This record gives sequence, structure tokens and C-alpha cells, in this order.
Amino acid sequence: MPPAPITLAPAAERQLIRYSVEGYPRETCGLLVGRRRSRGTANTTVRFASRGRNLCEDRPRDRFELDPLHLMRLEDFATRVGLEILGVWHSHPDQPAHPSETDRRGAWPGWSYIIASVDADGVHDLR
Repeated sequence: MPPAPITLAPAAERQLIRYSVEGYPRETCGLLVGRRRSRGTANTTVRFASRGRNLCEDRPRDRFELDPLHLMRLEDFATRVGLEILGVWHSHPDQPAHPSETDRRGAWPGWSYIIASVDADGVHDLR
């Protein structure tokens, strides 16, 4: 089953934009945390975006590898506060916010993915 449409809370969108700009010109990445759609609600809401460490050292401008320790810690935290990890976000420095073949191959079923197109002037697109 494909993931439900998602909505970014304003604070989550600001976090994602700030992290993308701060990490430029490297790809930055992190996790989307919130609540899944429940019966009678319009969609899934991302409450906050975390910033993880990009472990990819050989191609940091066009690849990311999310730190698995970040995933484990955030999953524990989210569970304790009644939320869950909904997916992953990452930036595309100097590139459009379209998934690459590498992004498509690495996607986990049921998770949502947001890509931020960022350059020296800031974030221009979130998809």
C-alpha cells in the first residue's frame, strides 16, 4: 500500500528548510516524525523533521546514508511520546527536488519521502 499523502506542520517545514540550507553544499538528511492518518482525517501530519548525520563520505554532494543510530534513537523517542517515524527527507544540492534512481531503489515501502532542492540562495522546492 502506498504511503498516505502527508502534510508538513509549519515548524517541521521550517526545520527541514533550515537543515537543508545549513548543510549545503552537502546532501543533508533526516527523519519525518508525526502521526499517520486515522479514519476520518485528511492525511498524515509530520510534526517535526529531525536532522541526521550523512554517513556518505565518498559522494556527499549527491548521495546520503542516514546514520542507523539516529534512526534507532529517534524511533525510541517517538514511541515514548506517542508519535512514529513516517519517512525520510533529504536535500538535493543544486539539483531539482525529484527522486533519483538511487533514491527510488533505496526507498522503504510504506514510508514517505521529501526532497528539498537547495542551492547557495536557499531552498527552492519541497516535494
